[in-house]
Amino acid sequence: MEFVRLLLVFLHLLGMAMLIGTFMLQAKAGAGAPVNKGWLHGAGLQLITGLILMGLDPINDEVEYNPIKIGIKLLVLVVIGGLALGFLRKPTAPSWLNPTLGGLVVLNVGLAVFWT
Repeated sequence: MEFVRLLLVFLHLLGMAMLIGTFMLQAKAGAGAPVNKGWLHGAGLQLITGLILMGLDPINDEVEYNPIKIGIKLLVLVVIGGLALGFLRKPTAPSWLNPTLGGLVVLNVGLAVFWT
């Protein structure tokens, strides 16, 4: 069971890395570029792995999750996905979108690391 939990944590961290990488790609593409689909892929991977990790919580006695922290992180992730999805079909992304999404990713990482 520990291997499965660690594999899910690994995939969860890869989802976060996808979001950071997408932020960098979007910044390099410039102001007139459309929204990169990597935002949705990274957010989706984080959502799926996070929900599975929470589902394993009753089975796993070693790790205790703070439901308020997880709820706030889920809300931030839904905002990231919603903003990306909302502007996905537009030919250009607004100039404020990439810094906002990047800031939300940093907020979520900060919540994960510093809120114990």
